[in-house]
Amino acid sequence: EVQFAESGGGLVQAGGSLRVSCTASAIPYSNYAIGWFRRAPGKEIEGVACMDVGAGTTNYTDSVKGRFTISIDNVRKTVTLEMNNLKPDDTALYYCTADPTFWGWHLYPSWWGQGTQVTVSS
Repeated sequence: EVQFAESGGGLVQAGGSLRVSCTASAIPYSNYAIGWFRRAPGKEIEGVACMDVGAGTTNYTDSVKGRFTISIDNVRKTVTLEMNNLKPDDTALYYCTADPTFWGWHLYPSWWGQGTQVTVSS
C-alpha cells in the first residue's frame, strides 16, 4: 500500500516562505509522477506542482510559477515544495499525491496523502 509521510506547512505572513515535504513509500514503479494538489476553502481542488521522476520534467499551475519550486531526493523518495512570496490565496490544505504516469497525475492522482495545512495571513 502506497503511503506518504507529509511534513511542513504552517502559518506565515504574506510575502513569507514555507516548505512542505513528503516521503513516499511502497510506490511500485521506478518511474512515476509525484507532486502536490491543494484545496482552498470554497474552491475546487487544484494541481499545484508535479514532477515526472523518470524524465525530470516539472509542471506548475500558472498562479505559482516563479514562486514555488518542486524538487525530489530520489534516494529518500522525498519530494519538497518550496513556497516563496506566499499570498493569502495560497492558503489551502496541501496534499502530496502520486500516479504511475505524468498525465494520469494531471487527471486525478491514484495515491493521496492526508494533507498538510498552509495558512497565509494578510
